[in-house]
Amino acid sequence: MNERISIDPDICHGRPVVKGTRVLVSNILGALGSGNTIEQVLADYPNISRQDVLAAIEFGGELARFEESPYEAALP
Repeated sequence: MNERISIDPDICHGRPVVKGTRVLVSNILGALGSGNTIEQVLADYPNISRQDVLAAIEFGGELARFEESPYEAALP
């Protein structure tokens, strides 16, 4: 679904992360949801890019559209 997001059982217990990092998609979305700007998220996680943050938002949006088994359906 998204080339910037990775789900690997050996990394962060299989929770979605920005590929090549241990930055959880849920942490990015939580920060944005609590009012942080993209710039603030990038300052908190200097090893990710704006495109990674946008990919996390896209990933969350795609998962929200599924009605059953969202993780399996979201994987390429």
